Amino acid sequence: MSERPPEKTESILIVDDEEYFRERLARALARRNYEVRQAGNYSEAIEIIKTDRPDRGIFDLRMPGPSGLELVRMAIEVNPLMKIVVLTGYGSIATATEAIRLGAINYLAKPADTEEILAAFHDEKKVEAAPPQNDIETPSLARVEWEHINRVLADCGGNISAAAKRLNIHRRTLQRKLLKFPPFQ
Repeated sequence: MSERPPEKTESILIVDDEEYFRERLARALARRNYEVRQAGNYSEAIEIIKTDRPDRGIFDLRMPGPSGLELVRMAIEVNPLMKIVVLTGYGSIATATEAIRLGAINYLAKPADTEEILAAFHDEKKVEAAPPQNDIETPSLARVEWEHINRVLADCGGNISAAAKRLNIHRRTLQRKLLKFPPFQ
């Protein structure tokens, strides 16, 4: 189901360090009558948010420099009415919950197409205190480890060395674990 183009032109900011993905998404959104801005990192994004005050934002979670979570926090501080969807290829429950807690309205795993991203702006997620008892799925040990690592990494502001120290593992070991795709269950 395709989202109808906005009645008035809405501005949308795409923040992703992958230029090819960013450009492709920008073209697709421009064809849907959005006024598109692009940034490749945190600093560029903050400058655009301060000067242009876009209506919506699509932020990548992992970029060089400050993470997408830090960008969500600052974007909401600068422009509280901005609707933000976080995209990531390295998703975990911990980072999704943190993104929503910081002010994002939704969180999607890459790859996500334009229709899924636009639909995410209308399907706002609410952080629940606890899931209903009958819907609890026990995650695998690998999944729990992945989520714990990402939670600690988020607590350390994306600093690999600090996270490795807190986890009591070697920095290179942590880097190898982060390069692996997250387990499904």
